[in-house]
Formats: sequence, C-alpha cells, structure tokens
Amino acid sequence: MAAPPSSSATANIMLAIYEKKTVTVDLYRPLRQYIAFTYSEREAQNLEDDLQALKQMRSDLERPGDSLPARRDLLQSYFKALCLVESRFPISPDRDHINSITFTWYDAFKQKQKASQQNIHLEKAAVLFNLGAVYSQLGLFYDRSSVDGMRQAAQAFIAAAGAFAFLRDNAAMKASIGSSTTVDVSVECAGMLERLMLAQAQECVFENTIAKGSTPMVCTKIARQVGLYYEEAFAALNVAHLNQHFDKTWISHVQLKAALFYGEACYRYGLELHQKEEIAEEIARLKSGISALSEAKKSSKGAAAQLLDTITKLETNLNRNLERAVKENDRVYLMRVPSPSTLPPLPAFSMVKSMPMNEVLDASKERMFSSLVPDSSAKALSRYTEMVDDIIRTQAEKLQQGSELARVRLKEMDLPDSILALEGNFTLPTDLKEDVEAVQICGGPAGLEAELQQLMDLRRVNQELLVQTEELLQKEAREDGQFRSQFGTRWTRPQSSTLTKNLQDRLNRFAANLKQASESDARIERSVREHMALMSILDRRPIESALPTLARPIMSLDANEDAIVGALKQSLRQLETLGAQRAGLEDMLKEMKRKDDILPKLMTSTGSYEDLFRKEIAKYDNISEDIAQNIEAQEQLLLQIQAQNDEFAAIFNLEDYKGRLHLVAVSMHLQAVFYLFRYWNSLIKQAGHDQVYSFFRTLMDGSRNLICFLFGTSQTVLNSWIFFGFDFTGIN
Repeated sequence: MAAPPSSSATANIMLAIYEKKTVTVDLYRPLRQYIAFTYSEREAQNLEDDLQALKQMRSDLERPGDSLPARRDLLQSYFKALCLVESRFPISPDRDHINSITFTWYDAFKQKQKASQQNIHLEKAAVLFNLGAVYSQLGLFYDRSSVDGMRQAAQAFIAAAGAFAFLRDNAAMKASIGSSTTVDVSVECAGMLERLMLAQAQECVFENTIAKGSTPMVCTKIARQVGLYYEEAFAALNVAHLNQHFDKTWISHVQLKAALFYGEACYRYGLELHQKEEIAEEIARLKSGISALSEAKKSSKGAAAQLLDTITKLETNLNRNLERAVKENDRVYLMRVPSPSTLPPLPAFSMVKSMPMNEVLDASKERMFSSLVPDSSAKALSRYTEMVDDIIRTQAEKLQQGSELARVRLKEMDLPDSILALEGNFTLPTDLKEDVEAVQICGGPAGLEAELQQLMDLRRVNQELLVQTEELLQKEAREDGQFRSQFGTRWTRPQSSTLTKNLQDRLNRFAANLKQASESDARIERSVREHMALMSILDRRPIESALPTLARPIMSLDANEDAIVGALKQSLRQLETLGAQRAGLEDMLKEMKRKDDILPKLMTSTGSYEDLFRKEIAKYDNISEDIAQNIEAQEQLLLQIQAQNDEFAAIFNLEDYKGRLHLVAVSMHLQAVFYLFRYWNSLIKQAGHDQVYSFFRTLMDGSRNLICFLFGTSQTVLNSWIFFGFDFTGIN
C-alpha cells in the first residue's frame, strides 16, 4: 500500500539559533604594548599587520554580517586567531599579565543576561557558539523542496552539530569557570544543541528518502532515528538549569517533533507489516503511534500551527490504516494483537553524525604572530624533538640490523653465488677480481717474464760497468807509478792510492751490493719459474672462465631439481623485496622527521603538552609496526630459505663444488697475485735500495764521477773513454 502524501515529510518547521551579542573591546593596544615590553619595539612594528588584522576581525564580529557564508568564514578565521593569541599573550586579571582586556557576551536565549571575563576562554566559547548558530541559519536558508537543497541543508545542520560538539568538548568547561557565565555556552546546553542539529539533519535525510520513494522499511529506520535525536534533545532540555532557560515553545516544538517522528516510524513500519500480512503487530504499532501523538498534543501550547497540522494529518493516516487492519484481522486473520509494551524497539539507522571541526578550526597552519615563541613552547619543542629522534634512531637501527642479518645469513649459505654458478653467471668477489685485473693489466705471467729479463739485462750491464771501472782504476794506478818513476820529485801529485781511496771504497760497496742483488734475483727467478704453470690461469679472459661450474646431478630419482631451484629463487626475490621495503621505510622515516614540525600546534594548543605529544608521536606507530612486520617476515623467510638451501645443497653436491672453488680462489689469490707482489718486495728489500732501478743508476753515476776525476790526471784514460764512445761535454 502506497503512503499518502500527507505525512511529516511536508513539515517545513525547523529551528535556527540566533548569534550571541557582544560589546566592543580593544585588542590592538594592549597586545602591542605587551609585545613591545616583552620582546621589543622592533618586534611590535614587524607584527603591525597581524595586530591590525586581529583588530579588524574583532570589529567585524561586533556588527551583523552581510551574508551567512561570509559570517561563517569570519568566525572560523577569528577563532583560529584566538588560538594563536591564547598561546602567546597571557590575558588574565594577574598584574604581570594583560589585564586590561575584558570580554563581554550576552546570552543568546536570554539576552538580558551577560557574562564578562578577563580571559580568552569566554571569547572562544562565544565564537564557537555563533559559528554553530550561523550553520543552523544556513540550514534554514536552503530550499529543501529540491534534492540539492535537502542535501545542502543536511550538511549545514551537520556542521552546526560539529560546532556545538566542539564547543562542548573544548571550550564550554573553561568558559563556565568563575562567577560570570551564561547558560548558552555551558556543557549541557552545547550538548543539547548538538542533538537538536543532528535531529534536523536526519530529518532532511528523511525528507529526501520520501522524495525518492524509498521502501517503507528504509523510511522506518530513518524516521525512527529522527525521533531518537529529538528525544535526546528533549531530555537534555529538561535538565535542571535548562528547563527554565528556554522558551516553552522550544520545548513544545522538540517534544512534538519527537512524537511526530515516532508516529511516522510506526506508520511506515505498519505499511511494511501489512505487506507481510503481519496484521497483529501492525495493529499494535499503529496504536502505539496514535497514543504517542495524542500524548504529545497535550503539551502543544505555543507550537507552530503548521507542525500541529502535520501531526493531525499523520494521526488521520494512522487511524485510517488502523481501522482497515482491525477489520481485516476480525474477518480474515483472527490474530491476537500483542500489547505495545511487549513489542521490540523499532529499527533505527543514523545517516548523520557531527562534523569533525578539528581540521576546520586548526590554527597550526596560520602565520599570524608566528615570530613570537614563548620559552615554554621552545622547551616543549626541544623535548618533543628528542622523543622523535629516539624513535627514528631506534627504528633505523632495526632496519640496518635487519639488512645486515640478511647479508650475513646469505653469505653463510653461499647465496646467491651458488645459484649464479648453476646458471653460469658466477662472478669473483670484488676484491679478488680487482687483484686479478691488476695483474692482467701488468701483462700477467708474460709481463712477469719480461720483468725478469729486464732485470737480468740490467744486472749484466752493471756487472760490465763494474769490471770496466775496476780496470780503469788499476790502469790509473800503473800510470801514476810510471810517471812518478820517470819524473821523480817533479811529479808532485798525491799518490793514486790516496786520491782514489774513496772511489775504491765506494766501488767495493757497489760490488758487494751487486753480488747480494744477484743472489736475490736468482732466488726470485727460481720462485717465479716454479709457480709459472699455476699462474698461467691469470691469462684466462674473462677470468670467470677458469672457475669450476656447478653441474646438475647426472641421475635424478624424482626430477624435481627445477622445482627446488625455482622455489629457492622465488624466496630470494621475496627477500630482495623485503630489503627494498626497508630502504623505502628508512626514507619514509627521514621524510616524516623532516616534515614533523609541531611548533605551530604547540603555539595553538590549549591543553596539556603531554596529550599533544602522545597524539603527535602516535603518527609514528604505523611505520614502526610496518618495520616490525618487515623484520618478522624476513626472519620467517630466512628460515624458509635455509631449509630450501639445505635441500638444494644436497641435490647439487654443493660442498664438493665449494671445495674446488675454494682451491682455485686461494691459488689465484695467494700464489699468483701474492707471488707477483712478493717478487717486487723481495727485489726491493734484497737489492739494498728503495728501487732496483735507483741502484743501477747510482752505480753508473759512480762510474761517471770516477771518470770525471781521472779526466785531469791522465790523457790516456781520457782517450780510452772517448774511444768507448762516452761524451764528456760540459764536465768540469
């Protein structure tokens, strides 16, 4: 049976709240004086724009606004500014505080009553109240005859409920402290207004539900919740200090609306029951609705005529359906009608909830007075920063330990090297490969042969020079003797043995060094020759081609090698993914810390710093949990990899492969690269000089110096050296 058009959906009676009135107050002068005295005159000049902006907002607040949206925006902006003022300017009767500011506000419902306080709490509470009032006026402003209008009205009432809830939870208690206060900003009144606004928002939803032609059961749930919200508002209106504060028409309106929507729910639920042929319960529900309407009409003095007319129409519909149901039951169904008191509650479903106003009224992003930071806020910020640093440090250590654990565990299992070896992609460790490449750049074994040959050539040349030098000295001594015998006392030069003593001594030392170097060269040459065959591996390019390979088993019982390898590779990929996640988590931690600036929130906080810290620190809980889950997942995965690797090692005889690989690696590293190093080291140490080439050059320079000395002594010696092709041009 279709619902008739005459129901509460046609009722257009709702309540709006009028704003509180205030008196003019000067904020500019006292705040500027405080800044100049506490900080500096320069700071006061720098904040002139902020002071003027605050002054203008308070001035605009004192006179009626041009439009509701503009008024709403003004109230929101001014409330944020008050939050910034509260944390920076101590307004109170105390002598050391700003005690020249007094805020005065009149009660919205009893406008002869007013409150005056020398603190910012009353000002904030009044602004929040007016914000809720403006939202409620916006709810009445929209045309609810259209779907968009109903939706906009519902949103406005939801926002109004949010404003009153915010007033109740954050400002009402503080504003009520002291002897000068008004009922309208009390906790009880704010709570009542929140329920009233939710009731009207749910009512808008009900109107839209009827307009869309929803099923009787859906309409029942929505209507019943409307009634429940009105019942809660009515109960709040009847508490001790509210029942005498509001006009009787208000109380009658709310009471009638509660009864109206209970009756509407009974009516809609009766339609649902009639369709199901549950006639007995339908009769009981209709009687219950009629009874509620009749009882409410007894207290309808002062109620709007349109609301009373809507109730009368609904009552008519209920009676008509009741008469029909009773006749059908008497003639057809003959069911026993239960007592209304034995019926379960009607189903209800809320489609609305108070709008969270924390973000709307968040002042932490505002820049007004941002340069003023009290000492208490700076100290609190330092303490919070230490708390964050401790969290970041702890979680970063966990991430690093997780990565190091994975690296060590994989190295112990020779992964992923063994998998790469199976696929022919094995590479040497970086340090070993660099050693091998350095040897190959030097020419490898062939280069070592060339170095040995160069060394032997140098030794032969120096041996020849040594012999020639000795012969020259001997010849010079003989000629000196001949000249001394020939010229007697006229040969006045010192004896040759005296003149060449230092040269002879140096020549003897050179001879000894050369002998020692020759013996050392011989030992080095033998060592290199002995290991030349082993070092031939260094000629392999690429060097990995000389490594042993990990081969598949020749015979397999169940041919599951591919499955084992595949499972192990899949686990390694998962481990790599976890590692990448840790890197991302670490970057996320750093980014969170970089963006974690709570100073604006500290400057707008009116509660305990500890409460703010707990709330802000909680934002690291999710990432800390992600890190813990990552570490736990890695631990489980490593256990799985260990089991898979044991199976892999058994099937592919990994221990034998590791033994062969180890032998080659040690041979290459210790017997090839090390012997090359040892060759040069031995050469340097046993030759008796820092560099072998330096030794040879020193020896030849010694011979050259000897010839220079002999140049002025014997023309024969000079001629003999010229004969050998030496050029003495420039020798003095």
